[in-house]
This record gives sequence, structure tokens and C-alpha cells, in this order.
Amino acid sequence: MRCVVQRVDRARVIVDGQIISSIGKGVLVFLGIEKGDSYGDADFLLEKIIHLRIFEDSQGKMNLSLLETSGDILIVSQFTLLADCRKGRRPSFISAEEPEVAKRLYDYFISMAGGRIDHVGTGEFQAMMKIESVNDGPVTMLLDSRKTL
Repeated sequence: MRCVVQRVDRARVIVDGQIISSIGKGVLVFLGIEKGDSYGDADFLLEKIIHLRIFEDSQGKMNLSLLETSGDILIVSQFTLLADCRKGRRPSFISAEEPEVAKRLYDYFISMAGGRIDHVGTGEFQAMMKIESVNDGPVTMLLDSRKTL
């Protein structure tokens, strides 16, 4: 499971011209689910995300986590994070999980986040979405549950 985590002042998801979800200060998570990923991968990434010390303390140092700041989280499914661009000009998505399995893991990730974070926003699985965000910093992290060592 791969994700891009961006610290944001605010972010929102628009589908068919309608805002379907929005958050204030917190993190925007683009989540890519790979073949072979499990609930354990989701648990690992969620714990990593909510405990990352990427928010500034009173001294201006990145010392505080999403939990410590009571920040929001917006979770958007993004299979394109699994693109293999090594050959040719058209990305291959062969390592992306099948939609039925990916949706189950995406929903699980959202559910687990809801048990830890007060305000959880989501994208719409397999929808054409417009994502608007105001990055804070910018601070952007790449995480991969298979690269834990």
C-alpha cells in the first residue's frame, strides 16, 4: 500500500460539480492499494500517518502529530500511485489491486481512521474527482507499507 501524505490548511473533494467532502487543517492522504495488500498494510500506514511528527510546535519545529493537533484527515483512493512508468510512455497499472478488493481495503482504512480521528473526509471510490488543497509548508511525504525496514 502506498500513499502520499500532504499537510494542508484545507482540502476538499468535488464530484460532478458538488463538494462531497472537505477538511480543515490536517492531512490529505492519496491512497494506492497494491495487489497483495492486506488489512495489516492499512493498519501500518494509518498508524504511521497519525503519529508522523509533521506539525509545528510552539517553537516552529515539526514535533507534533495529527493526533496531538486534533487535525483532520481526507482520504482519497488513487490507484495511479501504483503506476509503473519504466517502459514506454504509457504507465502500466498491473500492480494495482482489483477494484472489489481495493474498495474493501479503502473502506477499512477509512473506518479505522474514523476510530482515531474526529473529522475524516473521503473521496468517492472510482469517481472522477477534483481535489482542491491548500498545502501547508509544503510538507509532503511518500509512504509504502512494503518498505518498512
